Amino acid sequence: MKAIIADYVLDVNGLKKDVAVLIEGDKIFNVISSKNIGEFDVDEVYGGKGYLLIPGLVNAHTHVAMNKFRGFGDDMPLDKWLNDVIWPMEKEWTEEEIYKWALIGIAEAIANGSTTINDHYFFAWQIAKAAKKLGVRAFIGQTMMNLVDMPIAEPELGFKFFEKWEDKDNLITATLAPHATDTVSKDLLIETKELAEETGALIHMHVSQSKEEVLRVKEREGLSPVEYLKTTGVLKTNFIGVHGVYLSKEEVKLYAKSNATLVHCPVSLAKLEGYVGPILDIWKLGGKIALGNDCAVSNNSMDMIQEMKFAAILNKVKNNNPVMPTAKDVFYWATLGGAKALNLKAGLIESGYLADLVLINTKKLHFLPKENMLSHLVYSAKGSDVEKVFVGGELIYDNGRFLKTDELRKTLDI
Repeated sequence: MKAIIADYVLDVNGLKKDVAVLIEGDKIFNVISSKNIGEFDVDEVYGGKGYLLIPGLVNAHTHVAMNKFRGFGDDMPLDKWLNDVIWPMEKEWTEEEIYKWALIGIAEAIANGSTTINDHYFFAWQIAKAAKKLGVRAFIGQTMMNLVDMPIAEPELGFKFFEKWEDKDNLITATLAPHATDTVSKDLLIETKELAEETGALIHMHVSQSKEEVLRVKEREGLSPVEYLKTTGVLKTNFIGVHGVYLSKEEVKLYAKSNATLVHCPVSLAKLEGYVGPILDIWKLGGKIALGNDCAVSNNSMDMIQEMKFAAILNKVKNNNPVMPTAKDVFYWATLGGAKALNLKAGLIESGYLADLVLINTKKLHFLPKENMLSHLVYSAKGSDVEKVFVGGELIYDNGRFLKTDELRKTLDI
């Protein structure tokens, strides 16, 4: 049995002090006072004084291989950024390059506290290979488009990947990943929905991420993006939409009632669109929200701790309301919100939950005074404060070292 000892253990249900979290197999066995650890048969101990333990952060929307393009296309609107910069470069991808850059992108996410990624990209089998190599929990879908000329996004590739990887690995789950409401036809959406109903698969898709997307869908279908999704029948509990920047008031109501999750990527869309979507409106109506980094081109980092701070502050500015969202709200989105979207029993530090955990070093000036650890985590902490990352009870990252593979040494000399 393993034990992680920390001065503070924090999840959305509250803060515990001087705690030992016991791990057996891939799950949390018990949460006890650190004084009582001698009563259990513990053979590995981590942490100690000066640490904060939190649930692993669920990075609910990523394009990890796009780390290759970091620094390209800055200060451009999203539609121009996609068409003039990103898509031309993406057409040049090779499988070998995808693997290399996915390894780098996933490693960056892990080092900043992500224990789960939900990725949507090309050559998904190579991303799955990289995820397996690093030991992260990963939901991966092969991007599918049929209204845009992108040979590496042919729908057949997405369906083949899903069939190959379905139930193949305990850490890697294949998803269905139609690209966006303006790049995927109604027939393809319905085909995707039918396969998801047969298999229980998750559907992961961009929704209303630019004004141009909204206009194209209205011109083609005579409907807004969310109305369009509703007519196809995909807008259900297993649907994970991303961005929702330009949802109308009616769409907000439809989405909140649908039981689908909307992933908020505040940094990415503030940078690309100069705008924040009606996230709080959905949240207030009881809708499901999760949080994601998106990608290192539009973010430009894979730091979910930073993402929580931006999510809180940008939404306060948008709504002229310093009260909401609270630190607890965005912490929920980054942990339990993402876990529920992905049907994971994770996001809480309780018996029976997956031992996906992050140990943070609080022996730093920006954690003083140690009076409000939730506030410090959301508003003061940095991804670089992460010291250890556990997935399924296994230590996969330790103070700059990725313990499952040494491949990154060749790239970063670490």
